[in-house]
Amino acid sequence: MLCSYHLILVVRLFDIKFSIVTYYFYYIIFSGLDTYYSNMKVVTCIAPVNIAVIKYWGKRDEDLILPLNDSLSGTLSTEFMCAKTSILASPSLQENRFWLNGIEQSFNNRRLESCLKEVKRRANQALPHLNWNISICSKNNFPTAAGLASSAAGYACLVYALATLYEIQGDISGIARIGSGSACRSVYGGWVQWCKGTTSDGGDCIARQIAPASHWPEMRVLILVVNDARKKYSSTSGMRSSVETSQLLKYRASEIVPHRLSEITEAIKNKDFEKFAEITMKDSNQFHAVCLDTYPPCIYMNDVSHCIVDVIHAYNEYKTCNKVAYTFDAGPNACLYLLESEVEEVLSVINYVFSPPTANSEEYVKGLTVSIKTISQKYY
Repeated sequence: MLCSYHLILVVRLFDIKFSIVTYYFYYIIFSGLDTYYSNMKVVTCIAPVNIAVIKYWGKRDEDLILPLNDSLSGTLSTEFMCAKTSILASPSLQENRFWLNGIEQSFNNRRLESCLKEVKRRANQALPHLNWNISICSKNNFPTAAGLASSAAGYACLVYALATLYEIQGDISGIARIGSGSACRSVYGGWVQWCKGTTSDGGDCIARQIAPASHWPEMRVLILVVNDARKKYSSTSGMRSSVETSQLLKYRASEIVPHRLSEITEAIKNKDFEKFAEITMKDSNQFHAVCLDTYPPCIYMNDVSHCIVDVIHAYNEYKTCNKVAYTFDAGPNACLYLLESEVEEVLSVINYVFSPPTANSEEYVKGLTVSIKTISQKYY
């Protein structure tokens, strides 16, 4: 037995973009704001997490959040992991206010204000509520700043809710991008590519769906939460250091990613899991190699993360082909892509090697219903 895990989530990919509910002229209790407004508008949005298989790391423009390379991700179901944002607009509000996970935050946030400004710029200027103050309440049902793409879901949710509130039409992935780069990928379901673009103003730096989740319905994701604490190095500071100091990052962006992106897109379209898994794992490895090549290094994975890598390679070797692929974002938590037919066996292996905190392992496995079986030591 090795180190224990905190939680395992079993999820599928997601096709529907967002869940939107709009209420008009109702009494509400809004994040501790217990007041009746006779004239108001409220929008609530639920948005998904996305897990990249070709990583985004490094910007060519910090202000506009323009990446050095394209990236590609799968959008997860909102059944078990999502961000939820409610926005109230009313002429009775004295100021703009913002809460995150129940704690009030400063509204003086450059990225938040940039998203709001851009949405309002695209809105019909004759809307009566365009100049009303707003209150924003946002919540993630998964760890924040722990390498699980919380900012991507959060900003995608915020921008879609704002776009609904102010009735703007058309693609909004470019607006989500200026909140958090990878948020633009959470605007769409299924398999999504974030195009780096070439223009200096970021006009062509948007996301596009390359395949719906229904194209590969057997695909599943296991999320192994080994540490839900806030990470030591933020993604923003880590990227900046990598751009300034890593020679490997420059080579990766120009020479490696374009070829990998083409190959993995083809693998997804052909439902070639063997190839998909190989590219996914190699790209995760190289991303973390870039983090180590950064000076001083940004270390996101921990000992349990590396043990998970070893277990997955041992499992694939036993199966004589790639049956499961790991990928790690900027954090220690593992995301495993695999087909539905492998979920029960892989979960049983993980449960055997990484003992849960108590004897009742079922308590720590959430999401889609899966049986955990007792296995031998043959995999590890």
